[in-house]
Amino acid sequence: MSQIRLLRNATLVITLDGFRFLIDPLLAPKDSYDPIMWTSNNIRNPMTELPVSNSEMQEIIAAADAVIITHTHNDHWDGTARQLIPTDKLLIGQHEDRAKFIEQGFVNVISVDHEMQLGPLKITRTGGQHGTGEIGAMMAPVSGFIIKGHNETIYIAGDTIWCNEVEQAITEHAPTTIVLNAGAAQFDKGDPITMNIDDVLKVCEQSKTATVICVHMEAVNHCYLRRDSLRRAITREGEDHRCLVPEDGESIDL
Repeated sequence: MSQIRLLRNATLVITLDGFRFLIDPLLAPKDSYDPIMWTSNNIRNPMTELPVSNSEMQEIIAAADAVIITHTHNDHWDGTARQLIPTDKLLIGQHEDRAKFIEQGFVNVISVDHEMQLGPLKITRTGGQHGTGEIGAMMAPVSGFIIKGHNETIYIAGDTIWCNEVEQAITEHAPTTIVLNAGAAQFDKGDPITMNIDDVLKVCEQSKTATVICVHMEAVNHCYLRRDSLRRAITREGEDHRCLVPEDGESIDL
């Protein structure tokens, strides 16, 4: 069975063709970190607890064949994850982060420039834009990843807004499932740096038939788009049969 389980924020457990991946682990307890810089609220992060116990999280880590890290911002690869994940666990990430992983003590690192093979699965790196203008340039680089199996192709878009790179990934790879980091994350100045409602609907329009799963919501203090608002918009557009907004801990069978 192929399955995607949202733990919290962009932290996922993906099972595909017998392989299990842990994606973008943010594993610290609630309120561990200061608010994101350049935001006017004083809410500490993460804003919610993980929906699993410490022992269950250890089991998830042990069962993972690999950890995929789209980029190393703290809400995708935090200090607690670096402590809990064994240093010999396979890490898969973008080329620009390889030296950082090595410096952090990890010894089994694959940096993906374009694509790699993992057993029967093909993993392809895709691009994105983590915002616009100077902010987007400052937040770069970020990546998405396509995981292609026998019958399912999963596109993890990563921290990006709707942009040419996302459109190209959908057109070229025709994913059956697309995971979007929504939440419309934003600083006090500038445009959103993750997908807002309009971006999500553009992905639905471009992808036609794919299942679209929206995550990265209600866990970090600069993500202002809430699940209920996104669900209402999806329903108004008649996409609620295939565009899903899971709760923390929820699993979706593919």
